[in-house]
Parts: sequence; C-alpha cells; structure tokens
Amino acid sequence: MLLQIEQECLDVYKRKVEQAAKSRAELLVTLSDAKLELSTLVSALGDKSFLGVDTVKASGTIKEQLAAIAPALEQLWKQKEERVKEFSDVQSQIQKICGEITGSANEQAGAPAVDESDLSLKKLNEYQVKLQELQKEKSDRLHKVLEFVSTVHDLCAVLGMDFFSTVTEVHPSLDDKTCVQSKSISNDTLLRLAETVSALHEDKKQRIHKLQELATKLTDLWNLMDTPEEERRLFDHVTCNISASVDEVDVPGALALDLIEQAEVEVERLDQLKSSRMKELAFKRQVELEEIFAHAHIEIDPEAAREKIMALIDTGNVEPAELLADMDNQITKAKEEALSRKEILDRVEKWMSACEEESWLDDYNRDDNRYNASRGAHLNLKRAEKARILVNKIPGMVDTLVAKTRAWEEDRGISFKYDGIPLLAMLDEYAMLRQEREEEKRRLRDQKKFGEQQNTEQEPIFSSRSTPARPASTKKVVGPRTNGTPGRRLSLSASQNGSRSAAKEGKRDSMRVAAPTNFVAISKEDAASHVSGTDRSPASP
Repeated sequence: MLLQIEQECLDVYKRKVEQAAKSRAELLVTLSDAKLELSTLVSALGDKSFLGVDTVKASGTIKEQLAAIAPALEQLWKQKEERVKEFSDVQSQIQKICGEITGSANEQAGAPAVDESDLSLKKLNEYQVKLQELQKEKSDRLHKVLEFVSTVHDLCAVLGMDFFSTVTEVHPSLDDKTCVQSKSISNDTLLRLAETVSALHEDKKQRIHKLQELATKLTDLWNLMDTPEEERRLFDHVTCNISASVDEVDVPGALALDLIEQAEVEVERLDQLKSSRMKELAFKRQVELEEIFAHAHIEIDPEAAREKIMALIDTGNVEPAELLADMDNQITKAKEEALSRKEILDRVEKWMSACEEESWLDDYNRDDNRYNASRGAHLNLKRAEKARILVNKIPGMVDTLVAKTRAWEEDRGISFKYDGIPLLAMLDEYAMLRQEREEEKRRLRDQKKFGEQQNTEQEPIFSSRSTPARPASTKKVVGPRTNGTPGRRLSLSASQNGSRSAAKEGKRDSMRVAAPTNFVAISKEDAASHVSGTDRSPASP
C-alpha cells in the first residue's frame, strides 16, 4: 500500500510537474509573443520610447515580466488604432481628390487599405504632404474651372446663348446651384471647358466679323441714300461695333443671332430701296455739282449730263454705287476747281461792283438836280464821293486781275472762263471800251473849247450848247446787286457768244465804262456837257 501510495504520489507529482512545465512553457510562449508583438508595434509605430520595457524586469518571474509588458502593449494598441485611423483619413482624402482629378470619384468603393506594417509619423507626414499637394492642385483646378465657367457665362451673354444649357453639357455639376466645392475638377471637365471656351471665342469672332460687314454695308447704304439720322439711330447697337476688336465687344446680347438677322434684313431692304432711289440720288448729286459750277461761274451742259445719267441707270451698264462714287469724285474735283478760282472770282466781284458804282456815278453826274436840297440828296452826295474813290481804283483792280488770271492759266494750261467767256477777253474789251470813252471825253472837251471861242458871252453860249437832260423814263436805273449772277458779267461780240449772242449783245449795249481816274477834277460845266453828244458812249458792266 505504501509503495502504491508512493507511486500514486509520484504520479500526482509528475502530473503537477508536467502541468507546471506546460504552464511555464505557455507563459514563456505568451511572453515571447508579447515581446514580439511589442517589438512589432514599436517598429510599426516608430516609437522608440518602448524599446527598453522588456529588459526592465528580465530577472523577475515570467508573470512579472508579462505584467510589466502588458501596459505597454495596451498603450501601443491604442496608439496603433489612432494611427491607423489617421492613416485611413489621410488616405481617404487622397483617394477622393485623386478620384476627382481623374473623374472616377463615383467608381471608388470603401475606405482604402492601410499598411499596418509602417504606421510611423514619418510615413504619416509623407501622406499628409501628398494630401496638401493634392489639395493645392484641387484648389488650382477649381479656380481654373470657375474662370472657365465665368468666361463661358460672359461669352454666352454676348452671343445671346443659354448659359445653363451650355455649361451643363460639359458637366452637370457646373450649374450655379451646385456648391463650389462640389463642382467637377476632372481632367475631362477642364478639357471640355477649354474646348467650349475656344468654340465660343471662335463663334464670337465669326459673328463680330459678320456684324461689322453688315454695319459697313449699312453705313455705305445710308451715306449713299442720305438716310436721316433718326433712322440710323435705330441701328446704333450694330454700327457701334464697326471697328471694335473681339475683346472690346462685351455688351450682353451685342452678337445675338436675332440682332444679326435684323441687320441682314435691313441691308436687304436698303439694297432693294437703293435701286428704286438711284435716279433721285444721282440727280441730287447732279444738282449739287451744278450749284458748285454755278457759284464758280463755270459753264456746263446740265441737260446732257442728266441724259447721260438716265442712260447709264436705264441700261444698267454701271453699278449704282460706282455711278454715285464717280459723281462724288466729280463733286470733289469741282470743289477743288472752285477753290482754285475763288481768289480770282472775288476780285471779279469787286471789279464788277466798282463798275456798277461807276455806272451809277455817270448817271449821278448827268443829273442837273443833284445839288438840290431834296430828300436824300446828302446820302447820294456821300455815295458819289465814295464812288469816285472806288472808280479811281478800277485800273489797279484790272491790272491785278489780269496778272492773277494769267498766272492761273499758266499754272493749269487752260483758259480761265467766266460763265463760258474768257476772262482776259472780257478785261481786254473793258480796257478798249474805257479807252474809247476817254477819247470821247477829250473830243467833247475840245468841242466845248472851240464853242467858247466863238461866243463872246459865257451864259448865252452855255445855254445854247447844252442839251436837255435825259428824261426820267430813259435814265438807266441800277438795281440791287445779285452776287455771282450771269446778268452782271461782261459780254463779247456776237461771234464769241454763240447761241446766247442776242441776249449778251443786249447786255453789252447797256454797259457803260467808268470815268477816267481824274474825273472828279472835271468842272460842273464839263459834267453837264457830257450829255451833249448825240451818240451814247458804251457802258461798263
């Protein structure tokens, strides 16, 4: 029994020893695993503050060693969980932004896998730096998208297009109702936005080119048909951009299709109206041309010119615009010609005015009652004094006019004509008539001296030789001047005047040359004796 009991005790002891050894082995495995996990966590987290924990109580029991490692493991596990969460958040944001950039954000599912073998702060910082770079790129892309959207909005406003439908065709998130941060920033969106802006710019360029062509046509047609300013103002929104660059046109609706169509309709209407008004426009320019020639005293054949215009319009051999442009060119040349003649014509006017005063002075000197105290006699006396001063200047006027006319003719190689008559011929005729008048005056003075020698008494002789004053009904009346009218010009002989010779001969018969430069010094008796001759002396213009 003792041996059996001893054997049983030995068996129990063996079991206890084996159990203890097994428990010790399990504890050693647990301790080893704990140390391994500790080192793994420390390595993964990169936290070197826990490296000496397993050697602090290396001489103690296994349980003591486990008890010493357990708090560190628990702390490391918490730190690992927090670090994994941080990694997951950063990687999720990186994945989201990358998806937004590539345009595959909706295709991504679930959170990204975190590599738990490296949870160090260095690795986390690397991810955070990458996240910041992506966030900056996202901000730049968002700014670029907003710029594109703003440009599309401005272009659609100028072109009169629907901005909402245009921008949502690129991407639905670009609508104004969508939050800014929710707008698409993908490569495809940016590319399509750039293409849309480029297409709108090209469309704007084409429309403004077309609108400027229409504005130019409108302006030409308005100028061609002398359209009133009120009618032109209706299309100020079209003509205001006639010389504007592409970037300068920014008024909403300035390049809308309906506005361009409206301008096209107006151009077509004016084109049709132009054909019907061509004769009126051509004759209006012809009238202007005739007025310029009339004021410049240039003789033309208006009837032949009008017949030629009618023939050109009826046959259609010339474009209306070319015809009017040619007439405008003629008007320009006529104005230049009139300007070159202005100085000479002004001197002709002064000469003719002086001749009129000379004619009036002749009539005044023949009036026996001019010194009577009648009403207005003092005014006539003042006029006579001024007329005598002016008449004395006539020879100088004529000499200057001849010199100016000859210089003009030499410069242009043509004859200077006044209403179809060479001006130099008019001046030569005037000089000849004036010389004849001087000779007639000398003849009359000689006759008077001869008569005085034959009589012994002054009064009877004077009364017997004087002739009655001209009747009032036959006295020449000088009417008011009409500047630049053909009725005041000098005329030549019938052979020089052509078909108008009869009318011009009548005018020449009524002309009377001026008195000589020393006429004021002639006595009253000599002035009274001027009417004694039987023949009338020729008159000045």
